[in-house]
Amino acid sequence: MYKVLDSFDDPMDIQKMTLADLKTLSDEIRSFLIDKVSKTGGHLASNLGVVELTISLFNVFDFKSDRIIWDVGHQAYVHKILTGRKDGFDTLKKYKGISGFPKPEESPYDMFKTGHSSTSISAALGMARVRDLKGEKHNIVAVIGDGALTGGMALEALNDAGYKKTKIIIVLNDNQMSIAKNVGGLSSYLSKLRLDPSYNKLKNEFNTTMLKSSLGKGVVNGINKIKDSIKQFIVPGMLFEDMGIKYLGPIDGHNIKELSKVLALAKNMDDGPVIIHTITQKGKGYDFAEKNPNKFHGIGPFDCDSGEICFTAGDTYSSIFGDELSNIAENNEKVVAITAAMTDGTGLGKFAKRFNKRFFDVGIAEQHAVTLAAGMAREGFKPFFAVYSTFLQRAYDQVLHDVCIQKLPVVFAVDRAGIVGEDGETHQGTFDLSYLSHMPNMTILAPKCTDELRKMLRWAAEYDKPVAIRYPRGGDKKELTLTSVDSIQPGKWEVINEGGKIALLAVGKMVSHAVLAAQKLENMGIETTIVNAYSVKPIDTNMIDGLCGQGFKIITIEDNVVRGGLGSMVLDYINSSGYSNKVVILGFKDEFIEQGSPDILYKLYGLDVDGIAEKVINISLF
Repeated sequence: MYKVLDSFDDPMDIQKMTLADLKTLSDEIRSFLIDKVSKTGGHLASNLGVVELTISLFNVFDFKSDRIIWDVGHQAYVHKILTGRKDGFDTLKKYKGISGFPKPEESPYDMFKTGHSSTSISAALGMARVRDLKGEKHNIVAVIGDGALTGGMALEALNDAGYKKTKIIIVLNDNQMSIAKNVGGLSSYLSKLRLDPSYNKLKNEFNTTMLKSSLGKGVVNGINKIKDSIKQFIVPGMLFEDMGIKYLGPIDGHNIKELSKVLALAKNMDDGPVIIHTITQKGKGYDFAEKNPNKFHGIGPFDCDSGEICFTAGDTYSSIFGDELSNIAENNEKVVAITAAMTDGTGLGKFAKRFNKRFFDVGIAEQHAVTLAAGMAREGFKPFFAVYSTFLQRAYDQVLHDVCIQKLPVVFAVDRAGIVGEDGETHQGTFDLSYLSHMPNMTILAPKCTDELRKMLRWAAEYDKPVAIRYPRGGDKKELTLTSVDSIQPGKWEVINEGGKIALLAVGKMVSHAVLAAQKLENMGIETTIVNAYSVKPIDTNMIDGLCGQGFKIITIEDNVVRGGLGSMVLDYINSSGYSNKVVILGFKDEFIEQGSPDILYKLYGLDVDGIAEKVINISLF
């Protein structure tokens, strides 16, 4: 089907191809990606934008010995295709299938597991320093996007690399076209001049000769001052140059010939770190993705001909959050919204348009976002920080140190809590209850339905201490309608139905699983009591006292790791209070949760309806 793509087995074959073959390969890879991702879903636009860049990297380097680290890693599909995984793309992001991110267990070409941004330069530095300590000569390449470069960790790594002069090659994949337009022709000319080996040779010989005399030193110093002043004004790479990192670019990231030349030049430099600034177009080669790259960044299955998504979800927790926060802000001028480069993903698109001056997208900088919120709260405003559970992990210290210690009224809207599915280990939101619950002054709430989320947001807008509201990806179960709790009261739980002497204490999305399990058990003659434990911290100790005093057996159910979550807090209270009731904690084991659909993963860990019912049957026998 594919003339060039199907004709090679070894990545090194790329270096034997003609330029015409490489261009054909680029076209075929784009066609392949569009076809496969339209069926499986995945990160399309970012991968379409790095086709020529990835081919050029393989055209210059030998990644059997050289190393490549993809920052974030969602743009590594082309890398996977070129390293022998093309035939497995029908299983992309599926359970036991190909990961949507680099995964060392999957291939020796995946040198470092990534899923969060801004990590590649640090990892590359670590590998490079071990290489140098061992006296080896292979190359280390870090590919990082312009968005990821805003992360503090990336800047820390750049600072270290430039100071220590460790040789690594950093490829800056810049798909923000405004940078190229602002640079203009003069900067492109200077970049070409700096890339010319004869220019660098002439410059070195000139400096060596002139520095032999005092007069020559003066001339060189004068020229350098003039040159630096001009470069500061018109050359975008001066930030990197001043940090001690040689800057090459900007380069057309879709020109394999020119990009390969620059990569080869950087490969042969031995005087410290190099950053290659490439300009790419996100979604290149697919008209719908070029016009709407955000839509096709991470997308479900879609129709190739129309670009339309095959399945459109109804109201989601994210969209309800955005709508309700906008309603709250309408009547409260002190409400502000903060996001870390996830405006649409967290449902804040409408808020951003309606309250532009009160909306702050800080880029990929979660630590900064939290402390920014703390500063705003200190001045009397009410900040809501909308963030995915997996990304809030990155700001643990700021939540603890800058918000909780000072009891500042910041609201953390923790989206994508629990299982998120196909993105796998790096993105599952299964730790937030554990890492937030042990923070003093933190209140944690979890709605069982979208209407309950609305009530929690309105309550949180008036609360005077830190609060985290965690909710899942997607919306409510269509086969079940739950009525929201009458009022939000931290430390109070809701009894949904009273039955036998087995109490199911469920959190958030798990309430619907518990209710459906109870319905199944009722048909088997087993009655249960269902409790909506929406206040995860503080827990409802009065209700626990009542249940234990009446001899209830207790099962806690949460889509979080069992260590440090609701079950741990309930069990700790029961033990410290001297009760001897039987307690079973359902949640995720002390391990990372692999990729797969939520239904498969819930079943695997016994958190689906059948799994919960089975645990109730087992506990009823003792």
